[in-house]
Amino acid sequence: MALGSLAWLALSVMSAVPAAAQERFIVLASTTSTEQSGLFGHILPAFRQASGIEVRVVALGTGQALDAARRGDADAVLVHDLAAEQKFVAEGFATQRRDVMHNDFVLVGPAPDPARVAGRDITAALSRLAASPSPFISRGDRSGTHAAELRLWQRAAIDLATRKPAGYRECGCGMGPALNMAAAMSAYVLTDRGTWLAFRNRGELKVLVEGDRSLFNAYGVMVVNPARHPHVKHVLAQAFADWLVSPAGQASIASYRIGGEPLFFPGAAR
Repeated sequence: MALGSLAWLALSVMSAVPAAAQERFIVLASTTSTEQSGLFGHILPAFRQASGIEVRVVALGTGQALDAARRGDADAVLVHDLAAEQKFVAEGFATQRRDVMHNDFVLVGPAPDPARVAGRDITAALSRLAASPSPFISRGDRSGTHAAELRLWQRAAIDLATRKPAGYRECGCGMGPALNMAAAMSAYVLTDRGTWLAFRNRGELKVLVEGDRSLFNAYGVMVVNPARHPHVKHVLAQAFADWLVSPAGQASIASYRIGGEPLFFPGAAR
């Protein structure tokens, strides 16, 4: 073989190695709450070190994340809307949903609390908000938080389709921007506790309603079914899902704290 041919072959092999290495990644469609809380910045380096697999996160509302997976634009999803997740499995886009972790929702608002919502009863709080001119920021983005908010309004017998409260505002945005709007307007907003703890631009906002059982917020992981989308990286995505629910993954989730306070609690079934 000619010397030039040998050089070309060596260069080809060398260039192929990085290309192969770059293929060890998955696309994870997840929520703005997991991204903006800083959780992924904490746990994903640990997974990469353990597996050599990179996780590239696309942070969307839960509904949009599930739609991305339905199109085959993600290898796995980590979201928090149980009814939507069960529907995703029933449609055959995943074969299994696994509990990963949980935290809770809280209602935050201006410290003076002009609508007088403070307490542990979210239904009573929303009823008072509906009767008040005080501004309320809804994410309005088909996220898990938005879905939870809509269920809570229904529980309070407030039909948003026919009568929105005077101060109701939809931003069509993620949790961080919604909190920024609430801080700027001294408005009320429903948020997951993880994003709230990581949020720094609080202004006069404070937690006013917490501890109601209906504010429980569970997250589940699902691997996209290769029978629906053969191109997905099922083996790598399954390795990530398995790690999340393993003792190592659960310990990594539990160790993420801000100011000594945990943002998420391990929730994998034992």
